[in-house]
Amino acid sequence: MSRYIVPIVAFAIMIPIFVVGLWRNKNEIPSPLLDQPSPEYSLPALADPNQQVGSETYKGQIALVNIWATWCVGCRAEHEFLMELAARDVVPIFGLNWRDQRAEALQWLADLGDPYMASAFDGEGTVGIDWGVYGAPETFLLDEQGTVVYKHISPLTEQVWQDEFMPRIEQLRGASR
Repeated sequence: MSRYIVPIVAFAIMIPIFVVGLWRNKNEIPSPLLDQPSPEYSLPALADPNQQVGSETYKGQIALVNIWATWCVGCRAEHEFLMELAARDVVPIFGLNWRDQRAEALQWLADLGDPYMASAFDGEGTVGIDWGVYGAPETFLLDEQGTVVYKHISPLTEQVWQDEFMPRIEQLRGASR
């Protein structure tokens, strides 16, 4: 009889874990960077390898850092919205071109438009690792001190922007006054 009790107890303990997992939002992967300073980095600019783009580029302002790549289907899906967002001029958008080919990335921006104030080129993907990137696209909202306020995984949409980003941006702007 006792040999049946251990498996039954183990199964009973696992049921709540499975139930919580079923109702969890799959787009919300916890980030160890939340409420932490963004990673310090300096990389060659995508457009000009002789210039540097990095964490110092956006400090002192509320900003988005968008991780993107030409091979990323979701990045193409969100690109038109990023162009609209850049035209609205709500916050500056900085790009991190991740694990890509420079020529292909430059052609992508030439063909589809460039929503970024500046885009760093992370061809080897090392800075993406520092950011805890799971895959592209990922977008980070940073406060004026460069602290990560929010991380969004998957393409940005108007709905996500209004529901998740704008309330946080408004809160950050209110706190800085």
